[in-house]
Amino acid sequence: MTEQLSRKLITSISQEKNEPGWMTDIRLRALDFFLQLPFPSWGPDLSTISKDNFSWYIKPGRKTVSSWDAVSPDVKKVFDQIGVPQAEREFLAGVGVQVDMHIIYQQLKRQWQNLGVIFLSMDEAVHKHPDFVKKYFASLVPIDDNKFAALNTALWSGGAFVYVPSGVRLEDPLQTYFWMGQKQIGQFERTLIIAEPGSYIHFVEGCSAPIYSASSLHAGVVELFAHDEAHIRYTTIQNWSTDVYNLVTKRAIACKNATIEWIDGNLGAAVTMKYPTTILQQEGARGELISLAVATGKQHQDTGGRMIHNAPQTSSCMISRSISKHGGCNDVRASIKVVEGADHVRAYSQCSSLLIGASSSVRSYPSVDVKEQDAHVAHEASVSTFSDEQLFYLNSRGFSTDHARSMIMNGFIDVFVDKLPLEYAVEINRLLEME
Repeated sequence: MTEQLSRKLITSISQEKNEPGWMTDIRLRALDFFLQLPFPSWGPDLSTISKDNFSWYIKPGRKTVSSWDAVSPDVKKVFDQIGVPQAEREFLAGVGVQVDMHIIYQQLKRQWQNLGVIFLSMDEAVHKHPDFVKKYFASLVPIDDNKFAALNTALWSGGAFVYVPSGVRLEDPLQTYFWMGQKQIGQFERTLIIAEPGSYIHFVEGCSAPIYSASSLHAGVVELFAHDEAHIRYTTIQNWSTDVYNLVTKRAIACKNATIEWIDGNLGAAVTMKYPTTILQQEGARGELISLAVATGKQHQDTGGRMIHNAPQTSSCMISRSISKHGGCNDVRASIKVVEGADHVRAYSQCSSLLIGASSSVRSYPSVDVKEQDAHVAHEASVSTFSDEQLFYLNSRGFSTDHARSMIMNGFIDVFVDKLPLEYAVEINRLLEME
């Protein structure tokens, strides 16, 4: 039986984590907003979500360890199949593993520790780096931003805190992998990345879950801060099971000549609502979003992104690819805002969709709000399907129909795959072949 979502529960979670009073206050204020704020009046149907449906918090059954050998055999078996240990050895600067609501393994290679890079769970960061957390936590995604961001702020657990000092460029990605191993739970990780001037980081987020007969809820929050000349690339490869509601808020801010890249892959989940947002706050800032959404059967993917140009000489590019097959539904949103005084802005968005099957659907929702005359803004959208001519040509060259469709699909998403490290590109192609 699930415990009722209440101030008593929130207080007990904070006490369980031995948090300072200021974090407890933030959680309690966020709970009040969650209870007051309405469900979104647009997008997918969320009427089946009830605050009484889920286990909101599970006490940690395992301690966080920094040696893979110390991970319990049952958990290790799952992540061995995914390939986490091999990936960590061969091409990651560090890796974190979260099971349900808690980080159970985290390690950063010594060469990056020696340069001052910090890679911890958010729970540890509250105790070890409270000044950073107090300054940045919930400053980009306020506690009253939306209903599910408020829920995350009240119940957050696990996640990742990353700090990259000035001038340090991580040559290898950091990865945190989130796994939901139980049914009817809520997972509310919190990710906070701070890139000081002139630094670079590529952070990879992987998500997965087995299929159960009852739904689960994932409501994560990500906040990225790129200071002058810094560069953050944030890659998501999401492969939730088809009983997960995936309702995520991701936001970044780019200072002078800084760059934010979102590489966002959405496979799986019953419902996804996710729109990574970049605030181009100072002159010369650049934002890029490349997203992929695949909806099959009863899945509803509501994805896209937003670019907010608050300064002159800023630029942005959003490219969205969506695939709807066998009844799947994709909604793709592309929002561009240019404030008055933000001159010499260049912004571009492109939404391309592939339909497979007569019952599949896709809708594009562009939004362009330009208050400055000296700005170049463009949007385009297109819908295509497997043409008889394409299939006939590939069949005539000796390819089976299934292989031909796979080739067309891989060509359709190449703009997304090209941005991935080789190992992740192979994984995406494998997942699409399974689809």
